Amino acid sequence: METPALLVEGLTKTYRPGDRPAVDGLSFTLPMGATWGLLGGNGAGKSTTIAMLLGLLVPTSGRVLALGHDMATDRFAALARMNFSSPYIALPHRLTVEENLRVYAHLYDVPRMERRIAELVADFDLGAFAQRPAGELSAGQKTRVALAKALINRPALLLLDEPTASLDPDTGDWVRATLERYRADSGAAILLASHNMAEVERLCSNVLMLKGGRVVDAGSPPALLTKYGRDDLEEVFLDIARDRRRAEAPA
Repeated sequence: METPALLVEGLTKTYRPGDRPAVDGLSFTLPMGATWGLLGGNGAGKSTTIAMLLGLLVPTSGRVLALGHDMATDRFAALARMNFSSPYIALPHRLTVEENLRVYAHLYDVPRMERRIAELVADFDLGAFAQRPAGELSAGQKTRVALAKALINRPALLLLDEPTASLDPDTGDWVRATLERYRADSGAAILLASHNMAEVERLCSNVLMLKGGRVVDAGSPPALLTKYGRDDLEEVFLDIARDRRRAEAPA
């Protein structure tokens, strides 16, 4: 059997003794070549989960195997084949777009670095501002640069937090198509945290619904729509967030 992109078992994080866990016994297996959604309201545990998957936070209990490597003991072997993007984490403001990409290319020891940077500049249409400091870019431009950075090492596992935030509909659609194409061409796995339910329905073959640090439901978008008797995933999200009773599934 192929090694999964992520194997998560009993993952728990409590910040202070006696507090309610921010993440509580989370378990799932993300296969290679799949895009899964990680959904939940503010405080559901998404950011804490992603931080533990990246090895930035030490779990209180449980374990994470990323690309077959235990993140507690061998995380650097996994991190070389992973990447992450969030529009809420700023790149160094004084460095130009190309300088930022060059720094990350060095960090990941990317072969044929300048060719890879040129490819990303072209793919994400960064040429008009490639020589501008990152701190002078618009929010949408920063999001495109962050996504380019996330693909610099051709990751086998990509973690994304709101990948199309601040993008206009046309650019957002283009980015989603780029992510779909990258997954199909590379066989990479993608874990996507997003509040854009249409985006999740388009990109994700499976969705994990978090509430209070726990998975309270999971399934493909079509299966969840049927289960809750809803027309779109946003209505399902609201049902779960507001503890509405689920619709009875058809017999």
